[in-house]
Amino acid sequence: MVICENLLLSYGARMEKYNVDDYIFEEGTGAKYYLQIKTGTVKLNTFLEDGKEFVHGLPFDGHCIGESYLFTTQHYAVNAIAVTYCEIIKISKNKILNILLEKPTLMLDLNRYTADRLHFRYMISSFLAISDPMIKLEKLFDYLKNYFGFEEIHSFLIPYTRQQIATLTGLRVETVIRNVKKMQEQNLVKLDNTKIYY
Repeated sequence: MVICENLLLSYGARMEKYNVDDYIFEEGTGAKYYLQIKTGTVKLNTFLEDGKEFVHGLPFDGHCIGESYLFTTQHYAVNAIAVTYCEIIKISKNKILNILLEKPTLMLDLNRYTADRLHFRYMISSFLAISDPMIKLEKLFDYLKNYFGFEEIHSFLIPYTRQQIATLTGLRVETVIRNVKKMQEQNLVKLDNTKIYY
């Protein structure tokens, strides 16, 4: 969790439930709440004019979403859509800003988190220039493993499905499946049914 759930609840946060494909917020609307995922996976995306979708990220349990918009008058440039059933902790913009003023160390934690998410988005954007699918997958898996502090080989369970990996990397799901099998042959990953350990 970016900010302790009990602290947020003690300041009046509430828990909201979202089903698959429910919008948590929409592109073009203003930020009114701090939103932190208790459980579930959320897709941050934009729909392009030709109907195609660009996915910016798939945050899950413990992550917050759209937090940078609390500090600007700009409207969301992305949508946040539930990929799975989600429980989201929601507290008004005014209340979270007051908490951050009262507890400046939380502001540093939130800034650190936002900086990590920006780094992730920059890395994902760089995938557009990489043609080798194996390199894309290794870069994504390396980032995730390092972010969560794992070092040993095959110690980290990749938290995404093959479809979600394809969405993040701009690859077709068949390409992800084929290259994950190649990675298994090279002992870069270990497969256990649908689970990928890196």
